[in-house]
Amino acid sequence: MKRKASGLLAGVMILGLVLSACSNNEKNTGSASATSSASQQGAATNATTSEKPVEISVFAVQENGIELKTNGFTKLVQDKFNIKFDFQTVPSDGAKEKRQISLASGDYPDAYILTAYVDQFSQADVLKYGEQGVFVPLNDLIDQYAPNIKAVIEKDPTFKAFNTSPDGSIYGLAAYAECYHCSYPNKMWVNTKWLEKLKLEVPKTTEDFKKMLQAFKNDDPNGNGIKDELPLSGSTEDYGVRLIPYLMNGFIYNDDRNFLNLSNGKVDTAANKPEWKEGLAYIKSLYDEGLIDPGAFTQNAEAFKKIGENASAQILGAAAAMHPAIFVNIDAGNAHSSDYSPIPPLTGPYGSYATHDAGGITAGAKFVITNKASEEAKIALIKMVNYMYSPEGQTNGGSGLEGISWRKPEAGEQALGKDVEAKFAPIPAKEGDAPTNSGWSGMGHFYMPKEYYDSFVSATDIYAPEGYVRRLNEATDLYLGHEPKELFPIWAVWVDPAESDEASILQTNIKNYVQQNALQFVTGNKSLDKDWDSYVKGLDSLNVARYLEILQKAYDATSK
Repeated sequence: MKRKASGLLAGVMILGLVLSACSNNEKNTGSASATSSASQQGAATNATTSEKPVEISVFAVQENGIELKTNGFTKLVQDKFNIKFDFQTVPSDGAKEKRQISLASGDYPDAYILTAYVDQFSQADVLKYGEQGVFVPLNDLIDQYAPNIKAVIEKDPTFKAFNTSPDGSIYGLAAYAECYHCSYPNKMWVNTKWLEKLKLEVPKTTEDFKKMLQAFKNDDPNGNGIKDELPLSGSTEDYGVRLIPYLMNGFIYNDDRNFLNLSNGKVDTAANKPEWKEGLAYIKSLYDEGLIDPGAFTQNAEAFKKIGENASAQILGAAAAMHPAIFVNIDAGNAHSSDYSPIPPLTGPYGSYATHDAGGITAGAKFVITNKASEEAKIALIKMVNYMYSPEGQTNGGSGLEGISWRKPEAGEQALGKDVEAKFAPIPAKEGDAPTNSGWSGMGHFYMPKEYYDSFVSATDIYAPEGYVRRLNEATDLYLGHEPKELFPIWAVWVDPAESDEASILQTNIKNYVQQNALQFVTGNKSLDKDWDSYVKGLDSLNVARYLEILQKAYDATSK
């Protein structure tokens, strides 16, 4: 269920490979006729042309290549729902600050339609302004005018948890984009060409994995007669590239961010348990033998990719990453992409877990209606958003209009999802074409569940760039179901606004402390024998008990 903004960016980046129609550099041919046709159809079915359009002011980010006032989708929904928008546009840079200034001034618009990976309201913002009456509850509007949204609330408890505050009010709607492959971010990709050369089986246990790394280091799998192989590497960003979570998950569940576990409804930390200590000892044993690239704990993604694309010889044996494009090229004619295959979670002494979260969905709200909106504006807005909760509306809004950015599938084309009917085929962008300005891009991302993504046409060759997301989904299938039976949904719990600042400070301090000490234990700067008790006391002194108390209260309130 959760990902931070950076995780969402990763999801958007990868979706761009499959939903290339989301690009702002699509072919311009037929744009006027397609826009006109869609607009006329919408006007005929939803708007009374004799009525004066409802004027609605909206705060929005205007991304590169998009001009909202003249945008094709803007024209479609204005005609379809008898709206006249007054967009208060800002660039992506500084959008959050301008959004807050807009609210603080008191001269705010009728609605905010934000871009999740740029300036979506936080959960604390939603509660604060909802309780103040600035954001109006959407519950009654949804019940009366938004059957698509209502149906999702009724069928999907995760969606309901994301959008329903503890008092039962829906003060706004989050961008609900389920990136399946992002939802199991901490994957391991192994050089199967090396496995075949060394006649090794795919590792199943933590000890198997260690023996494989030893062979990668010592048995010259790249065949150049030099011990230049790096058995295992990673990076430091937020795309599943950190090594410790994947390796720790054979010992105790590691969520890679907050080190929280849930047992019988009680929230606890994993980072002071004996199993955590034993997991660190295992990872240290790999480091001590030179099986882990020391740079994995300090390097950025650019340095990581230089290892995967080393010019003189292939040197990378195994890589921690959400997806392989992080460490190797995947474009046409690449040298090494197909050499790397995912392996399932390792079985360790106490489990075989996989880090699991919301896969791109960030708690908060991308869409809110303020108390400045007239009743007519509220109704028109919720009807428009309800349209965007249909597959057609979401595709026209997020990707661009039919005939410009997407088309209906042709006979023989296969959907991304298994046994799923193909409904949308991207119209690829052509280099050099001007932006079509036919969709809202990120501003238009409202409701994109997995089944929606699965309905897009995708190439069947998983090593072709056009089949890349199919490759990622197949990799993710190996991790499905390896999350704990009880999973603490930190992304969906609603922390009391009076405690949110305190919780945020505690979260940051505890996270930094655990990560820094884990690195020191693995690299030998601290001793697990001599310094463990001191480490546990240090964690206690950061008031981890209070942090867990706040989260327990939030979990109990959210799960009622």
